[in-house]
Amino acid sequence: MASPLSTAEVKRLLHDTAQVYAATADGALEPIAEAARTMAEALKAGRKILWFGNGGSATQSQHMAAEFVGRFAKERRALPSIALTGNIANLTAIANDYSYEQVFSRQVEALGQPGDVAVGISTSGSSPNVVAALRAARQQRLTTIGLSRAVGGTMREACDIYLGVPSTVTARIQEVHLTIGHILCGLVEDALA
Repeated sequence: MASPLSTAEVKRLLHDTAQVYAATADGALEPIAEAARTMAEALKAGRKILWFGNGGSATQSQHMAAEFVGRFAKERRALPSIALTGNIANLTAIANDYSYEQVFSRQVEALGQPGDVAVGISTSGSSPNVVAALRAARQQRLTTIGLSRAVGGTMREACDIYLGVPSTVTARIQEVHLTIGHILCGLVEDALA
């Protein structure tokens, strides 16, 4: 293995990332397109998108919600999209009064309506609070989309559409999740233009 400070190591890391992108392109095209169609149909019907995840996935949830509410690449109307990760009062009250496992499911219960779309992001696919929120969303007749890794995890069974990245390296999974999020934003904007 090259020194961590060498250009050879930089090149290896970039090639590793490129391989994960290529494998995702080979195996996840239809689920990504289906997720975009589902989001566009929900938004056309006056519904909204709810995003949630922990850590880096929490910030990606906020990023994607902002792309829909603001704009991604085209001027268009604001699209209803909420990150359940941004309200610190909700998160801490629910964690304190109930449990951390319920920080997203309680918000889904309060904000979700039939026809909305719930997007859970978890690099492990096993985050208990993300899985609980996806299950709560299904019970309330929201369409559930999961972004995770391709293998393993318990969230897959709670997802109507599952977008799995073929890697076990958290950083690579997060990188591809960001790209998938941007692809979803672009496809939805195109569909609504």
